[in-house]
Amino acid sequence: MSPALQALAHPLREHGQALLAGTDNPHDEVLALMWGPRFDREHAMWLWSRLSRRAPQQAVPVLPALLGMAERFDALELREQRRVRRLILRHRSLQATAVV
Repeated sequence: MSPALQALAHPLREHGQALLAGTDNPHDEVLALMWGPRFDREHAMWLWSRLSRRAPQQAVPVLPALLGMAERFDALELREQRRVRRLILRHRSLQATAVV
């Protein structure tokens, strides 16, 4: 994985479990953030607000990480953005087969 993609994935690996706790499908939530040509900051803030109500202290470091992830995603070339989406879809399919 390229350094740019690693930098994008790091906050998700570090804070994703807390940020996505209680969602029906975490992969769909992550895809929603990165589906368009720009990172969906409004959806990200919605996810963060859920976390901040549930665990305020845990939410504090997540916000700057989330905003940094948005900036890194927006800076990716279109080809790299597509690759990120394919990787998320691939991970979702691998998780689905592991559960069955």
